[in-house]
Amino acid sequence: MSEFTVFADIGQTLIKLLRDNMKDLNMNENSIVLCSPADVTDDISLSIFLYQVVENSDMRNQDMFELGPDRLQYPPLYLDLYYLLTTYSKADLASRSLEEHRILGKAMSILHDHVVLSGPALQGGLAGKHDEFRISMNTLSLDDANKLWSTFTNKQFRPSVSYLVTPVAVDSTRIMGTSRVLSRELEYNVMGEDR
Repeated sequence: MSEFTVFADIGQTLIKLLRDNMKDLNMNENSIVLCSPADVTDDISLSIFLYQVVENSDMRNQDMFELGPDRLQYPPLYLDLYYLLTTYSKADLASRSLEEHRILGKAMSILHDHVVLSGPALQGGLAGKHDEFRISMNTLSLDDANKLWSTFTNKQFRPSVSYLVTPVAVDSTRIMGTSRVLSRELEYNVMGEDR
């Protein structure tokens, strides 16, 4: 299970995964960052932006967890996290698109090869836990991509792709006290059966 820091922990996990596997492109590892395309600076090659968080409808209405004989914890809030990966290049105009396409292709290949985040790949507060998260490509329609990019004031559309990370659990802090049934009384009817 995960604490409220899970968004940061997933982001840290994605950054480390990409940095560790993109070294063959001779990129500065610090050029792969978590940030909005609106905040990109000249030294960034790949940005990862959490642009949408949605409740996971398949994981709704889970049972409470027993914490002991007299305490129950409410179930976690299960979420789907949507990320936008966007590439940038400082190359001259003739080479810029090729370099951006190489970066994007490499990032997509890495995420395709690591569709489950678990075990030693997990960073931050998730390290050492038994959580598992699935990564899948999330196809945006041209209209949805345009709407998303229109929110980044004065930024041109860049080569980008959307990914979904799920299910992400945020633990509830609500605990309910309970008491056990210690005895019960049965009433019998004339025929001797339970009522």
